[in-house]
Amino acid sequence: MISIEGLTVEFGGFTLLDGISFVINKKDHIALVGKNGAGKSTLMKIISGLQSPTRGNVSIPKDTTVGYLPQQMQLSDTRTVLEETELSFGHIRETENEINRINQELSERDDYESDEFQKLIERVTSLTEQFQMIGGANYHADLERTLIGLGFTRADFDRHTSEFSGGWRMRIELAKLLLRQPDVLMLDEPTNHLDIESIQWLENFIATRANAVILVSHDRAFINNTTQRTLEIELGHIYDYKVKYDEYVVLRKERREQQLRAYENQQKMLADTEAFIERFRYKASKAIQVQSRVKQLGKIERIEVDEEDNAMLRLKFPPSPRSGSYPVIIENLAKRYGEHLVFANATFTINRGDKIAFVGKNGEGKTTLVKCIMNEITDYEGDLTIGYNVKIGYFAQNQAQLLDETKTVFETIDYVAQGDVRTKIRDILGAFMFGGENSDKKVKVLSGGEKSRLAMIRLLLEPVNLLILDEPTNHLDMRSKDVLKKALQDFDGTVIVVSHDREFLDGLVDKVYEFGNKRIREHLGGIYDFLEHKKIESLRELERKSPSESVQNDSTGNISAQKSYEEQKEQARRLRKLEKAVEEAEQTISTLESEISALESRMATPEGAADAALYSKYETLKRKLSDSMDKWTKATEALECAD
Repeated sequence: MISIEGLTVEFGGFTLLDGISFVINKKDHIALVGKNGAGKSTLMKIISGLQSPTRGNVSIPKDTTVGYLPQQMQLSDTRTVLEETELSFGHIRETENEINRINQELSERDDYESDEFQKLIERVTSLTEQFQMIGGANYHADLERTLIGLGFTRADFDRHTSEFSGGWRMRIELAKLLLRQPDVLMLDEPTNHLDIESIQWLENFIATRANAVILVSHDRAFINNTTQRTLEIELGHIYDYKVKYDEYVVLRKERREQQLRAYENQQKMLADTEAFIERFRYKASKAIQVQSRVKQLGKIERIEVDEEDNAMLRLKFPPSPRSGSYPVIIENLAKRYGEHLVFANATFTINRGDKIAFVGKNGEGKTTLVKCIMNEITDYEGDLTIGYNVKIGYFAQNQAQLLDETKTVFETIDYVAQGDVRTKIRDILGAFMFGGENSDKKVKVLSGGEKSRLAMIRLLLEPVNLLILDEPTNHLDMRSKDVLKKALQDFDGTVIVVSHDREFLDGLVDKVYEFGNKRIREHLGGIYDFLEHKKIESLRELERKSPSESVQNDSTGNISAQKSYEEQKEQARRLRKLEKAVEEAEQTISTLESEISALESRMATPEGAADAALYSKYETLKRKLSDSMDKWTKATEALECAD
């Protein structure tokens, strides 16, 4: 569908992309990976037409549409959420207006037998058919479903976009892009501004409704759930793996080992050749052989090896000072902003050594509670007690603003490092993408993301025993996240993480606090235990039941509306029918999951990875599974309400 041929990008003598070529096929779901600065965002901008390469071509068929969501963009603030999102349907609105105009003209004319009248009839008929084909009858439903899936409520629809933070406005842009349903959808770090529920909704959208997709994301779980092909940019070249990310990691390790062996063999050959040249340089009898070896050296293309793995270390942070047994005790805590209740009746205790996740939709009170613990908010109701000898280390996005901009990166870390860590400062900086000359940069010249990473390193080296991290992974690549996660697992103090990154939280936290519906609920276990429990709970929706649906009190206070025998028989018949619908849906889901599992096994083989028909069948089965899950959900909800 889209062909990239010989693409080269150069900046001031530095080659970022070096003659890369590949093809994007219909329905390809591609993860674009590589180190920060490898050229991922640059490549997406070139494909979307926002940037031109130094050399090479991008061939896009005339009728192919490309949609691109960058990490950052200038956003308009002149409309409501609904009005801004409706811009996605400009072509539908134009068609609708034209239909209305012609119908108005027809109602005002009486020359029913004229050719002009018949042409108008044919025109409005054609437009009406076109209107139906492009989804004109149900685009409002699609719009609402998409906005709600991305975390908005119906009450938000009429709010002005200027009332929302930059992250929420990016969600609006994402909604507009998804609703246009382009032939190629390109998303650069789309999960940075989404909560877990919205990420899961986006995963389902991409799996069931999107066409070709190219994703740049540091959220491993997200790209594993949404892509089946991985393109890696490394040292200006591109490597194409027909597998999802986790399988790519294994294959890449094998390729790199082969690359290292080839590099070592080449280095030995070069050393032997150079030794021969040096030994016989001044012997006339060997002049021809020497010249031949010199020419041979000049023609050899040097094998390069990525430097990515040279700083893979296990950080050992200083032991934390021992706190009391209960760092945080909360009893009947409530917080309001005027008439708006954020949460109420929060009661729980955080034990020393707990690793905890705060999860929930944005605006439900996660950061508010963190600020209460930090004593930045004090006008709450109830009791909040910080335990004995608790020393808090806090990371939030604004922590980057507190750095001393006159210091270098190295000086910033050297100032807080203690003990053996001081001998490993450059290794630590390298693990967080401040290797080489980058460690000597002044803080004032760093980007916002670089400052955030530097603030994270500084925090982790300070002697604290309660770490509170608010979205710590937004500016970290996968390698840096792995280093941070391992350090937090080994940390002997208490950790509270506000995050939507399931892969990061998996294996790190042992307790989850869910924020929603003005409450804070405690869930024991890891993040995937919580998500499984949440899925079960959401199907019940007991709140929808009303006591008046099952009983009705008369004036004496007694139950007067007992079901008659016939009503009970009818109710039993309905229940059996609903139970059968649930059972059939479960059987269908089980069958589809088995078929998908078998296909995935075949796709993991070299032969299967190259078989386009398998991918097409896989996408079809995934769509059927999604539809079956929807049917099962509706059937289960109907059974719960009827029971």
